[in-house]
Amino acid sequence: MRAFKAALVAGLALAAQPVMAADPAPVIAAERAFAADGLTLGFKASFLKHSAPDAIIMQPGPVNAHEALKSQPDRGGPALYWWPVWAGLARSGDLGFTTGPYTVSGRHGGYYFTVWKKQPNGRWKWIYDGGAGGTGPHVPPPPASKPRHLADAPAAAGSAAVAMKEVAEAEARLAAGAQKDLQAAYLAVLADDARIQGSPAPPADSAPARERELAARPATAQFKPLGGQASRAGDLAFTYGEAHWTKDETETKGHYVRMWRKGQAGWRIVYDQLQPMPPARPANA
Repeated sequence: MRAFKAALVAGLALAAQPVMAADPAPVIAAERAFAADGLTLGFKASFLKHSAPDAIIMQPGPVNAHEALKSQPDRGGPALYWWPVWAGLARSGDLGFTTGPYTVSGRHGGYYFTVWKKQPNGRWKWIYDGGAGGTGPHVPPPPASKPRHLADAPAAAGSAAVAMKEVAEAEARLAAGAQKDLQAAYLAVLADDARIQGSPAPPADSAPARERELAARPATAQFKPLGGQASRAGDLAFTYGEAHWTKDETETKGHYVRMWRKGQAGWRIVYDQLQPMPPARPANA
C-alpha cells in the first residue's frame, strides 16, 4: 500500500509539471539512418538492424518482425526508400514516431508510419513499421525537406500504465461509437492537427481533408484492440488492432494503427491508419 501511494504521488507530480518541449530530432535521425541502411544493406538487413526484439509488422495481422523477416531473402528485390516529413516525440523522450513518403524503385508507393522506442542502452529502435495509401496523384515533399513537428502534449497521465488504462477506455468509446457512426465517432476524438490515412488519397492533415478521408471509409466498423505502448510520461500512446466492416455489400477485414496524445480535455488521436487486409494470393501463385 505504501509503495502504491508513493507511485501515485510520483505520477501526479509528473503530470503537474509544466510541458517541456519535445524535439523529435532523435527519431528523425533514427529514421534517416534506417532509410540510408535500406539502400546500402538491403531491406532485410536494415529492418533487422533498426528494429527492437519485440517489434511488430502487419502480415496481415501483427507478427514479430524478426520472426517474419527470417524467411525473406538476404538481398534482391526492388529498391525501397523513404524519408520523414512529420514526426513527434513524447515529453519523456522515450517514444516517438515519423511518417512520410516512400518510393519503390524510384516510383511513389505511398506513405509509411514508424513508431520508435528508446532502448535501455539509449539507442532508438522501431517497434512498429507499416504503410498505407497515399498513391493518388500528388507531389510529396522532397527528401531534403525539413520535417514538421507534432505539437507537444499539453498534459500527461504520469506513467505508461495509467496512460494505457485511459487510452483503452478511449478506444472502447471510439469502438462503440464506430459501430453506429464511424465518421462521428472519429470526429469526436481527432486532434486539430491529426493526420489520417487509408484511402489512395495523400495523408489527410486538414479538417476538410480529414472529412473527405472519413467519408471514404465505411459508415460503420468493428474494432478489436490487440496491443500498444505508452511513453513513461503518459503523454503519447501507440495502439493497434483488428478492424471489420462492410461497404458496398462487401465484408472486409483489416487493421488499424493509432497514435494518441494526452490533452487537457482527454486523449485525442493525432495519427490514424485504417488499412484493409490485402487480397489473398492464389493458391498456385
